[in-house]
Amino acid sequence: MRVAIVGVGQTKFGELWDKGFRDIVIEAGIEALEDANLSGDEIEALYIGNMSGGRYLGQEHISALIADYSGLTELHIPSVRVETGDASGGSALREAYLAVLSGMYDVVIAAGAEKVTDVGPELAMDIMASTADREWEGFVGATLPALYALIAKMHMERYSTREEDLAMVAVKNHKNAINNPKAQFRREISIDTVMNSPYIAEPLKVFDCAPISDGASVVILASEEMARKLTDTPVYIDSIVQASDYVALQSREDITTMKSVVYSARKAYKLSRISPNDVDVAEVHDSFTIAEIMAYEDLGFCKKGEGAKLIREGETEIGGRIPVNPSGGLKACGHAVGATGIRQAVEITLQLRGDAGKRQVDAEIGLALNIGGTGGTAVVTIFRR
Repeated sequence: MRVAIVGVGQTKFGELWDKGFRDIVIEAGIEALEDANLSGDEIEALYIGNMSGGRYLGQEHISALIADYSGLTELHIPSVRVETGDASGGSALREAYLAVLSGMYDVVIAAGAEKVTDVGPELAMDIMASTADREWEGFVGATLPALYALIAKMHMERYSTREEDLAMVAVKNHKNAINNPKAQFRREISIDTVMNSPYIAEPLKVFDCAPISDGASVVILASEEMARKLTDTPVYIDSIVQASDYVALQSREDITTMKSVVYSARKAYKLSRISPNDVDVAEVHDSFTIAEIMAYEDLGFCKKGEGAKLIREGETEIGGRIPVNPSGGLKACGHAVGATGIRQAVEITLQLRGDAGKRQVDAEIGLALNIGGTGGTAVVTIFRR
C-alpha cells in the first residue's frame, strides 16, 4: 500500500485583511479539489493543522467549523484538528497519511490554516511564545526570537558561523519567492539590507526573522489504487516521521542540534531506503535564518558545523547541489503557522510534478521539514515522483 498526493491548493500567504478564516480555508480547499478533479462528497475524512485558533480567533472546535463551511457536514465525515505548535501542518499530514495507509480511507484531506494578523503584533508574538516552555522560558521574558538568538550565538561561537551567513539565507529565499505567486514577499533583498536592519535579538535582525502570516493550504491524499484513477502525476509519500524533544532549551544536551530533526530524518531515510544525498529538493522550516543552517546539518546535507559553508558556496540555491526552499521558505513565502507544514507539501508536490514554473528544479525525491517551537516537535516527510 502506498499513499499519494493527488491534489494541492493554497491561498496567498500574507496579511489577508479582506478575508476571514473560513474564506481562506474554502479557497485552498476548492483549488485542491479542482486540481484533483474531485467533488467534496468523495472526501472521507479531514485532518486540519491549526496551532491556536482559540487565541487568534477566539474559536475552538475548528475541525467541525471547517467541515461545516466546506459543505461537508451532510456527509458526517470525521474532522480532526491537529496541534503541535507550528509543526501542526506537518503533523496533520502525518495523521492523514496514516489514515489512508491503514486502509480505513481511500481519499482524505490534510489541511492547515491560521488567521493571525487580526490580533495585532504584540498578542501574536505572545501566542507564538507559547510554543516554547511558558514556565521556564516565557515567564522570564524569553520570546522565540530570543531563544533562536541563543541558539545562533552558540552556533557562531562553536562553528564560526557569521551574521553574513545568516543574511545569505534570507537573500536566497527572497530571491526564490519572486517566482512564487503565493508568496508574501516577492522582492529581492541584499546582504546590506539584512545586515543594516535593526536587531530583534542579537545576532538576529529583522530580516533574519520570518513573518507571522495568514494563509491556508490543502493537499488531498489517496490510496495508490485510487490515485491511479485520478491522476497521471501522483506524488507518493514515501515516509513521514514525527519526533519530539525537550521543549525548553535548558534541558537539551546541545542547543545547536535539534535532536527531533536528527531522529525523524534518520528514520525517514531508513524507511524510504535513501540517504541525504538522494534528496533533490527540500522545503525546511526557516522561521529564523539560523534554523535553515542548522537544518542543513541535522538533515545530513552536510557535516555538523558546516551548514554555513553550504550557503556560502551556493549549494542550496536553485541550480545548486540541493536546492532548499525554492518557494521562498517561511522567510519570504510567509509563515501561516498551522498551514506551513501543508504549504511545504504543496511546494514539493508542484516541484515533483514539474508544475513549479520559473522556480522549477530537476527533482525526483523531495523532503519537507516542519518544526514546532524551537524543535520540541519535528516532522520529516520524504516524497517521490
